Amino acid sequence: MNPIMMNAVIGGKRYKTETATLLASDAYWDGHNWERHGRNTFLFKTPRGNYFVQHQTCWQGERDTLEPLSQEEAIRLYEDLPEKEVPFEEAFPNVRVEDA
Repeated sequence: MNPIMMNAVIGGKRYKTETATLLASDAYWDGHNWERHGRNTFLFKTPRGNYFVQHQTCWQGERDTLEPLSQEEAIRLYEDLPEKEVPFEEAFPNVRVEDA
C-alpha cells in the first residue's frame, strides 16, 4: 500500500502528503499483501521541517487520518517503523547521533 494524497489543517498548519517527504512506513510486501491487518502507517516531514503521521485503513467504519507529531514523537515512530525511506541523519538533521 502506498500513501494516499491527503491534506488537513491542524493547529493553523496545513499538512499535505503530496508535498511532504516520506520518511518511513510499515508498508512492505509479506508475500500476501501490503496491509498490516488492514492498516498502514506513514511518517512524513513537511518542507518546513514539521513531522506528521498518516494512518490508512481498509476497514469499513474507520477513516484515514493525519496527525502532527513533535520531533521526539517522530523519532520514536521512525525507529519503530520497519521500512526506512531516508536515512536517520536526513530525516532528523539537527539530531546528534552518538555511537553506542
